[in-house]
Amino acid sequence: MLHVQDMKISAANTLRVEAEAIVSLIDRLDQNFNDSVSFIYRTKGRLIITGMGKSGVIGMKLAATFSSTGTPSFFLHPAEAIHGDLGMLQPDDVVLALSYSGETDELLKIVPFLKDYSSGLVAMTGNADSTLARAANYHIAVKVSKEACPNNLAPTASTTATLAMGDALAIAVMEMRNFKPEHFAKYHPGGSLGRKLLTKVEDIMHSANLPIVTGDTPIKEVVQAMSNGRMGLVIVRQNGSSPTGIITDGDLRRAMESREDMFFSLKASDIMTPAAKTIGPEAKLNEAEQTMNEHKISALIVQDRDKILGIVQIFDIQ
Repeated sequence: MLHVQDMKISAANTLRVEAEAIVSLIDRLDQNFNDSVSFIYRTKGRLIITGMGKSGVIGMKLAATFSSTGTPSFFLHPAEAIHGDLGMLQPDDVVLALSYSGETDELLKIVPFLKDYSSGLVAMTGNADSTLARAANYHIAVKVSKEACPNNLAPTASTTATLAMGDALAIAVMEMRNFKPEHFAKYHPGGSLGRKLLTKVEDIMHSANLPIVTGDTPIKEVVQAMSNGRMGLVIVRQNGSSPTGIITDGDLRRAMESREDMFFSLKASDIMTPAAKTIGPEAKLNEAEQTMNEHKISALIVQDRDKILGIVQIFDIQ
């Protein structure tokens, strides 16, 4: 029985075995891997991933990864496939079959149908001489020297290796497609990345009751405008509608500390940061975030030509 103090040793051993299993896959990358990438990339159909048990769980994750990186994909359960779900297959589809032993009975039963109903089969196994590997058009090896399980029974290192190799396959295909962040965003509109790449600044900017003062505005009125605006800043506009500068609550605090005796005799132009950074309303949120990070600021004035439209702040984006 393992004592509590030995738990970290057990965990470290598990991580070490699985890490070594992944690293060992690098030497298994061969022409079969290259051909499999090209095969999946060239298909005019979808990538159908299938597997039983733990391999099936890995297969469901890989189907999601491929789908979100530009390769339409779904998981097909072998037991359901033989009872009607084979009808999901189309002639242009490519099948990726996962089985570490390469001898999974439920999978082997449908291999002839998978090959007949699709454009081809890629197998990922730990045994290059297995029935599944020999039946496939291309075979990707994921053999590991041992499982992390102390009895060398429970699929641990082998499933990790299969997952990692599947990810490597997905990313290789993704790079062949020249899949860009903006493409990724289209499949993840509800996520943070999708929001930043698809949402325009005008969609989230603050536009009502903007705190705007002129350069001649007394500091007391500047403080009042900032308090009323509740944005921690005011826009300074001297002539016309274009912004001249910006004053943040930090600018106010620094002015109070450095010019305490004359603070209330100051005007907005005395403490403003000139040439305030602006951004157009059509710009995406990621561009606004990049500009703020680059200049180490927390807000941008949204401007269309000479017209001030609003303010976007960093916490609106993150």
